[in-house]
Amino acid sequence: QVTCTEVVEAYVERIREVNPLINAVVKDRFEEALQEARQVDKLLAEGPGDDSLEEKFPLLGVPITIKEAFSLHGMPNTSGLVNRRNVIATSDATVVSRLKQAGAIPLGVTNCSELCMWYESSNRVYGRTNNPYDLQRIVGGSSGGEGSVLAAACSVIGVGSDIGGSIRMPAFFNGVFGHKPTTGVVPNDGQFPNARGLRTTFLCTGPMCRYAEDLEPMLRVMAGPAVSKLKLDEKVSLEKIKFHCMDHDGGSVFVSPVDKEILEAQKKVVEHLEGELGVQVRRVAIHKMKYSFQIWSAMMSAKDSDGQEAQLFTDLLGDHGKPVWPLWELMKWLVGMSSHTLPAIALGLTEKVMKLNPGGNAKLVSMGESLREELEALLGPDGVLLYPPHPTVAPRHHSPICRPFNFAYTAIFNVLGLPVTQCPLGLGSEGLPLGVQLVAAAYNDHLTLAVARYLEKAFGGWVSPGKL
Repeated sequence: QVTCTEVVEAYVERIREVNPLINAVVKDRFEEALQEARQVDKLLAEGPGDDSLEEKFPLLGVPITIKEAFSLHGMPNTSGLVNRRNVIATSDATVVSRLKQAGAIPLGVTNCSELCMWYESSNRVYGRTNNPYDLQRIVGGSSGGEGSVLAAACSVIGVGSDIGGSIRMPAFFNGVFGHKPTTGVVPNDGQFPNARGLRTTFLCTGPMCRYAEDLEPMLRVMAGPAVSKLKLDEKVSLEKIKFHCMDHDGGSVFVSPVDKEILEAQKKVVEHLEGELGVQVRRVAIHKMKYSFQIWSAMMSAKDSDGQEAQLFTDLLGDHGKPVWPLWELMKWLVGMSSHTLPAIALGLTEKVMKLNPGGNAKLVSMGESLREELEALLGPDGVLLYPPHPTVAPRHHSPICRPFNFAYTAIFNVLGLPVTQCPLGLGSEGLPLGVQLVAAAYNDHLTLAVARYLEKAFGGWVSPGKL
């Protein structure tokens, strides 16, 4: 009904209209995108009238945005680090290349937190990204620009990455869908910073989008040949899924209590599943979840099986330049002289403290292994767990620094290697998105994706921010 050029022009116009408010797209490639759209229209006009084009190019002409931490040829690749501000990508990250080969048209790159290690997307290169539902609220991190750009209807689908909730928190705060795949299925190549050592088993690259049905085709393209490890062709019978529900982590001293509205939204999901599907949702209380933050921190700093040390965050901050001393940077920050954000400096300081207790860390790593076994046994081949994505709805700007460990609700599933789909559940009393995490055992991504599609129909999925 419409040409690809018209579609791309509409999205370009939308970005120009709202990006001055949300600051999500930090560098565009509109001219190239329009040129690529014209080539698509030419291909369609000349091409065969059968399904062969659709098979060869499943995402033909679809506008897409990419988190700036990923290499996209000709675009900056700073990850918000000031001393990388002149770095321009000379190639495409593997997932970006696969999406382009499938016909997708990148419109530009989106903002993230400094070095992708904080849950507010703000840095000294591009500034701060705002939430489309309330510009005074955060978009989450580190794939926050993606969450914001999708929620504001500036892009159709987007690429994010997640080592502690960096796909799922932005998806939650911005009311869109995000999927953290089973570890090791989608390649992480071509992003900065990339994981080393044990962290390669925690970092996941995955799809983000407004509509649940877009997650699976995107995941198939991004995973490439490794998609065979997932059971995406298996038909899912929702009535046969064993549903489990956990309202909170059991009361960690580090983490805020879960908001009543988030609990209420999850309760409505339980009631709907029981009422409409006739399933029994089993309430569970997994004691070790209370130590989610400590387990994640210990496993992030653990050595791998070859004894390789985890890469120091302070080394990444230096990026092969002069070493960064967090205490000195804090002094400079206090007088407005540091080129780093406060959360990045604070993380550098925390890293030093974590090194002081190797014995305690070893116990926590062992607890993490045992928690993985417990959850895999609980979920089995046909289980899905409902779990809050965060203790609060999108917080106000800067407030995460007062609640630095609230990301534990998403982070724990990175170190456990489990697939998780973040699913929106409408808006709360303040007009901010609500949502739930859907968790399955490893390689059972098809279950959480199927439940997300079902809940989208039942609860309405993405809601337009309207005000923009």
